[in-house]
Amino acid sequence: MTTAAPTLEQVETQMNPQRTKQLADNLAAVAARIQTVNTANRNIRLIAVSKLKPASDILTLHRLPTPQLHFGENYMQELLEKAALLPRSIRWHFIGGLQSNKCLPLASQIPNLWCVSSVDSIKKADQLEKGRRSLVEKVASDASSSSTSSAETAPITEKLRIHVQINTSGEDAKSGASPGKEAIDLCRHVVEKCPHLELLGVMTIGSIARSRATTAETENEDFITLRESRDQIADELGIPRENLQLSMGMSNDFEGAISQGSDEVRVGTTIFGQRPTNKADARVV
Repeated sequence: MTTAAPTLEQVETQMNPQRTKQLADNLAAVAARIQTVNTANRNIRLIAVSKLKPASDILTLHRLPTPQLHFGENYMQELLEKAALLPRSIRWHFIGGLQSNKCLPLASQIPNLWCVSSVDSIKKADQLEKGRRSLVEKVASDASSSSTSSAETAPITEKLRIHVQINTSGEDAKSGASPGKEAIDLCRHVVEKCPHLELLGVMTIGSIARSRATTAETENEDFITLRESRDQIADELGIPRENLQLSMGMSNDFEGAISQGSDEVRVGTTIFGQRPTNKADARVV
């Protein structure tokens, strides 16, 4: 017997006032901390990292009076399930480790995938390009054969944004292109050979030890390296430095990252609370 797919109505039944207040308070506290260190009054993008958290938490934040728009997921299957279930107005970010064979389905099945933040090879960029192109073509074909208009048949006019991930710490266990020629060549390939992708900027997940030692007043070597890499890439490609964003900073160090120039931070447990220790215990609905 086939189990029926969950519905948005089921998600809505799991929302409750107590959890709504908790999530809203946590989000407001993070926003206040960002504002405190954002002395230059820049536009800082906050990604609420919702991996292993139920769809009801995401919908709760997305339906606040000031909606949270950007949500980050680490696992492709979980993202596919949530994206199919939740409103198209959500802007999804894939922030997890990226396997080449997952790039095409990821880019071709989620129309509101806003950014992929872990691109570290030309092969992966090419597969994302292929997937996004196929999605654009499919939506255009469906629209031409449909007699009615809807969100599902609206043409996709935006490119899929990507961050090139750079291994700023030099750790073997970390993914990312090496600073210098490898990162420059990858960025140049995206700009010149991938017309359905937009190079939004560069991203790092640096050393855990450096992250834990980072405060709003101290400098993190990984953040310095990423900023220098961004500047080098921009200069080599003839792009204004301010047009290539820096994505760095998570729950432990986002204030220090903003102080060092980050345009985007990824915050999960500080907003949602602790995740299940066992991935198998997590549920979408």
